[in-house]
Parts: sequence; C-alpha cells; structure tokens
Amino acid sequence: QLQLVESGGGLVQPGGSLRLSCTPSGFSLNYYHIGWFRQVPGKEREAVSCISVNGGTRYRDSVKGRFTISRDNAKNTVYLQMNGLRPEDTAVYRCGAMRGGNDYCVLAPKVYTSWGQGTQVTVSS
Repeated sequence: QLQLVESGGGLVQPGGSLRLSCTPSGFSLNYYHIGWFRQVPGKEREAVSCISVNGGTRYRDSVKGRFTISRDNAKNTVYLQMNGLRPEDTAVYRCGAMRGGNDYCVLAPKVYTSWGQGTQVTVSS
C-alpha cells in the first residue's frame, strides 16, 4: 500500500486561508488521481475535491469558488488552496490516491486505495 503525507493544516480565523500539500512517500503521483477528503468525529468521510491524471478537477458544491486543487508533477505534490474558510470546514483532511489514466477522478472515498494520516484544519475565532 502506498503512503501519502499531508501538511499545511492549522488554526485559522473565519475568512482566512490555508494551503494543504499532499506528497507521496516513494512513488510518483503522475499516474494517480488524487482526492482530498475530510472527516469530523461521528460523521462519515466526505469528498472535498479531486484532480485527475489529465488535470481535470471536481469539487463538492460547498467549496466551489473557495477551494482550488492543483498538482505540480515536477514537485510530485498536490495542493489544496483553501480560501474563505468557514467554521464548518473544520475537520481532519486526508488525501487519497487511485491509479488513473485517461479517465476522470471521482468524489467517492471508497475507490481510493492509498491514504495519508491527515492534517487538522480548525476554523475558529
């Protein structure tokens, strides 16, 4: 099982910004769709955004216009830029990887086969 490492979480006030990073441990992201997911205690993991091998992106409705996912294959990293953060964005954010090709990523946690440990994002005044 491949491992991913997330970073960039923290405490931020409402309206603030954070940039999360997802970096693989020992493999190239070039051939993988990457998704960002979040979870709070007592709730199911929910998909936030994903980016396909070909660069196509998807977002859950509540983050459209506020979050931007991107990938830098040269740095072997996927980013999630989060602007206009709200208290309801508070969660542990994890990235997941699934082997991809000319298809598109999907916002479904169950199809992702490799995961990181997560990074805490807290939005509070």
